[in-house]
Amino acid sequence: MIMEKKRRLPIGIEDFSKVRREGFYYVDKTGLVKELLDDWGEVNLFTRPMRFGKSLNMSMLKCFFEIGCDKTLFDGLHIAEDGELCERYMGQFPVLSVSLKGVFGECYETARGMLVRLINEEAYRVRESIGQEHLSAYQQRQLDRLMEPQMRDEDLMDSLRTLSSILCGYHGKGTIILIDEYDVPLDKAYNAGYYDRMADLIGNLFSQTLKTNSSLYFAVVTGCLRIAKESIFTGLNNFRVFSLTSPLYEEYFGFTDQEVQEMLGYYGLIEHYATARKWYDGYHLGETDVYRPWDVICYCSDLQAKPGIKPRLYWVNTSGSHIVKRFIKKADRKTQREIEQLIAGETICKTVRQGLTYDEVEDSIDNLWSVLFATGYLTMEGETEEGGILLGIPNLEIREIFVTQIQEWFRELVSQDKPQLDAFCRAFRRGDAGAVEEKLNGYLRRTISIRDTSTKSKKENFYHGILLGLLAYDQKWIVSSNAASGDGYCDISIEDEEEDTGIVIEVKYAENGDLDGGCREAMEQIEEKRYSERLRLDGIGRILNFGIACYKKQCKVVCREGA
Repeated sequence: MIMEKKRRLPIGIEDFSKVRREGFYYVDKTGLVKELLDDWGEVNLFTRPMRFGKSLNMSMLKCFFEIGCDKTLFDGLHIAEDGELCERYMGQFPVLSVSLKGVFGECYETARGMLVRLINEEAYRVRESIGQEHLSAYQQRQLDRLMEPQMRDEDLMDSLRTLSSILCGYHGKGTIILIDEYDVPLDKAYNAGYYDRMADLIGNLFSQTLKTNSSLYFAVVTGCLRIAKESIFTGLNNFRVFSLTSPLYEEYFGFTDQEVQEMLGYYGLIEHYATARKWYDGYHLGETDVYRPWDVICYCSDLQAKPGIKPRLYWVNTSGSHIVKRFIKKADRKTQREIEQLIAGETICKTVRQGLTYDEVEDSIDNLWSVLFATGYLTMEGETEEGGILLGIPNLEIREIFVTQIQEWFRELVSQDKPQLDAFCRAFRRGDAGAVEEKLNGYLRRTISIRDTSTKSKKENFYHGILLGLLAYDQKWIVSSNAASGDGYCDISIEDEEEDTGIVIEVKYAENGDLDGGCREAMEQIEEKRYSERLRLDGIGRILNFGIACYKKQCKVVCREGA
């Protein structure tokens, strides 16, 4: 019996024609075409978090509408079932398609140069598609200016309108304009310090392209944030926004639950459905729950390579988590309590601003809440009668990102108080359980606690991480985490060669606040598992065993000298 060869997973592939021609697995989102045509809007802005399939959808739209398209790419897909629509619209329009995700640099001049190069390439493509012999002398001069590496500002700002006019004039049909990742240049410019100049450039480009452009059939624009209309989209009365709270188009960005089950079933991985759902589902778009496609595809790929592999933080490897880090650093005590609620699986009510300018993002903690929602770190769990939005953490992946950033923030915070860290480490070296307990309680009161319904081991990992960050301060110590010793793996072990002292630490989460019981359990485990054995074999003379029990922002510490 010949086994069917499975389609490859399209990890990082955003070119629709490549996905279809080269036999990659494709989650059918072609229904977006019909909905765009039925629910007509001249300029349509879709805001979705990163890695939600925006770029692949834009590529699919280009492949569907563009004159001369390969119609076989859509064989067997949902849109092909509507023969009348395909006959009327497929391959019938000139298309301009640009992605601004590569428009950035350390300075304005570099970023502008990247935009110029992008327009150079699109102008060249337009000339080749029409043929130089079909261009008037005036149109040729226009294209020459748009292929010039040292393009003037006025030509750059008018470039897409000019190209759409040339295409419309030749084909006798309005041009479809697709602009992907429109806000990337603005995000990068804000972080690099030239936001105002870039906002002016992009604003003028969009004004010329999308406002009163008689050569425009319709436009689709995508991005993560909805930048305030007054900043970028000035005067656009033909402008429709479909954000994370919109009731339309929700199933076309992200994978629905059914689509994830079908993918897992296709690859023989359906037994991992519950895990995938806990880790990567949870985004509520209108009436639809969706997963981030990037996470699901990467998880499937890893499972194929290594069955049973644990879920990972796939998204953070591509996006970073700078906004979470900035948010936690800016948090006051009230906001810290709200973060604790979120990590505990609860919701908080906030007024979310759908339109911001980048220079407003960090003006207030309320604006940062809005950005966390727009970028996918939080999701909408419901609405209040007063118009507030109930925000929650969507899944375990995002929760882990928050926890990791809290630990990093805490390490940075406490590292600024070196005398206290010196005293903390000395208390361990002396075996002074009372002093360790007093100082650790002080640290716990300052951090954001993890009080949730997750497993006991997950809670212990949080306190384990805090201790590791604190104890790593003493550069003379050799600190090991989860190292094999005796009959198991010791939470933390320390070798202090100068003092000929070894320290063994076992951390327990005290269920129901039973700190004494947690300490007893920790000490019994140290002795039963012989965690001090590795230190003995390394020739350490004096060994101190610490049992530490934690509950919310409290701890208890006991210490015994090893036999």
